Amino acid sequence: MPRNQQILLDSRPQGEASAGNFKLVEADTPPLADGQVLVRHHYLSLDPYMRGRMNAGKSYAKPQPLGEVMQGGTAGEVVESRHPRFAAGDPVVGFGGWQQYSVVDADQPGALRKVDTAQVPLSYYLGAVGMPGVTAWYGLVKIIAPKAGDTLTVSAASGAVGSAFGALARARGCRVVGIAGGPDKCAYVRDALGFDDCIDYRRHPDLASLSAALQAACPDGIDGHFENVGGLVLDAVLQRANPYARVALCGMIAGYDGAPLPLANPALILVNRMKVEGFIVTEHPEVWPEALAELGSLVAGGRLRPRESIAQGLAAAPEAFLGLLKGRNFGKQLVRLI
Repeated sequence: MPRNQQILLDSRPQGEASAGNFKLVEADTPPLADGQVLVRHHYLSLDPYMRGRMNAGKSYAKPQPLGEVMQGGTAGEVVESRHPRFAAGDPVVGFGGWQQYSVVDADQPGALRKVDTAQVPLSYYLGAVGMPGVTAWYGLVKIIAPKAGDTLTVSAASGAVGSAFGALARARGCRVVGIAGGPDKCAYVRDALGFDDCIDYRRHPDLASLSAALQAACPDGIDGHFENVGGLVLDAVLQRANPYARVALCGMIAGYDGAPLPLANPALILVNRMKVEGFIVTEHPEVWPEALAELGSLVAGGRLRPRESIAQGLAAAPEAFLGLLKGRNFGKQLVRLI
């Protein structure tokens, strides 16, 4: 069995996370028991939710244990199998964590899934045709529930969730306006992803300015919003929301370092009789097959062209993750291990 490099959570952040919170180690890979599969990871998924799990406080998921491999999605190839459903060479996705190899109990529900890489690249199963894509699908279909002609907005529009949200919304005949950081990201959102418009929040550092930009981009108001960021962005969206607008609340990355995120005018939720619903996509396994089928079709048909930021090598994972939290990534953030 191969030696296995791993990254552990070595300490909990005090305020901002740092590279010092992680530790690179090497360990033996245990031999396989019956029903287990050895997977060589080709890609690691880095996602904003991981920052919340680094804390010890109450959240929607259990804290990442100290001294253990950082948990997260992986895509790779079966190296050895003692399970009848898997064979060496099978492309698979799972939750193997920040390490080169994982030993998986393949009978555990959702632990490992074979994927078809004929039309969808393996890495996309960690982004557009994986958890981020299904997150976008659930928020759009089950919470916002748009009708053709609705105006929808999404923060972090150039990222893995935002780009999938745009493609799904456009397929339903909606007008889609993104919010992203920087002119390059906004140009990508408009030109490559086909959004109707994109607002550069860095050009609008206060509520009045960002709200005015939203009013110009959404002259008929906002019927639905998908929130990944919170803070100033959500405040501005609430000011431009139409009566009975729906907000799918997926992430609050602006507060992941522990800063409180008070709303400037929460009374607007009542005034506009808005629906604001937070959700965790892993709590809704029943929608994954339908969502993945639609997302795979969008990619295969060229209607969803996701972008990826790829760091090379396991040791690069901590800095790539910290960059993701600062918005330095462009599209889905991955680490390539091969």
